Amino acid sequence: MNDVASITPDQRVAAAAAATESVVYRVVHETAYAYSTPVELAHHLAHLRPRDDARQQCLDHDCAIGPAPDHRRVGRDAFGNPVEFFAFYAPHDTLTVRAVSRVRVQAAPAPDWAASPAWEGVREQLVYRAGRPYVPQAEYAFGTHFSPLFAAAADYAAASFPSGRPLLDGALDLMRRIHADFTYNPDSTEVQTRAPQALELREGVCQDYAHVMLSALRSVGLAARYVSGYLRSRPRPGDAALVGADASHAWVEVWCPVNGWVEFDPTNDRRPAADCVRVAVGRDFADVSPLRGVIRGGGDHSLRVAVQVDAVAD
Repeated sequence: MNDVASITPDQRVAAAAAATESVVYRVVHETAYAYSTPVELAHHLAHLRPRDDARQQCLDHDCAIGPAPDHRRVGRDAFGNPVEFFAFYAPHDTLTVRAVSRVRVQAAPAPDWAASPAWEGVREQLVYRAGRPYVPQAEYAFGTHFSPLFAAAADYAAASFPSGRPLLDGALDLMRRIHADFTYNPDSTEVQTRAPQALELREGVCQDYAHVMLSALRSVGLAARYVSGYLRSRPRPGDAALVGADASHAWVEVWCPVNGWVEFDPTNDRRPAADCVRVAVGRDFADVSPLRGVIRGGGDHSLRVAVQVDAVAD
């Protein structure tokens, strides 16, 4: 069965119109640590500047760090994401990082659903064969720490990928099943929870939904990657509120040879639109954590994170 066969001509026109929508957002992401004893030495890595890509442009970005670091530099990581490194060589008992970005976002065009090849053919393209051209997207078909390959994930995916089904139809069905089968519960998992535990619990947050979908896709041989970003904090009049706003959000992309990387948000059972700001892509959360680091000292600590995403005048 083709899941997009029921889409009406009016819906296709609406989708095409949505794809041309352009919105400018002001994103404020503030992280504050307070340490019980001074941190003597610290090295941090931040993914806080939104990506520039075919449907998104970061118009300006400022990252204020307090206290002022002893060293900082910007660059790009192995996945092409903007990244900032900063370090402290003197004792400090607090750390505040406040990133303010202005970014123009346009909804991704609707994929050509009818042209999506059968998923088995895509899986075959991703398998290495001597003498055959290398497919770079195959790097996203392997298991990772948070999204390993495991039998339960393959079994879960099997219902969405019967023989001959178009790849994108299967990914859409998998997204819908995860959304229906899982309960959004911020108290059920932790930042270090992996896909096997989240699949068993059938609960979690957007990070868990994304990790489960990644494991399911990769466990049947497909290429998929993790997307970190933000959702518009306040929906437009008449729009339903989205789960995951006012915090970093996560969703998934699956690779289709015809359509490239196609996005799916299992937390909200939808394809990301112009209300989503992309910050970084990688294999799983470990590649794109908004702020991570290694410190010496510090003792216990408290953490406060606040995110606000508002549409603003161009």
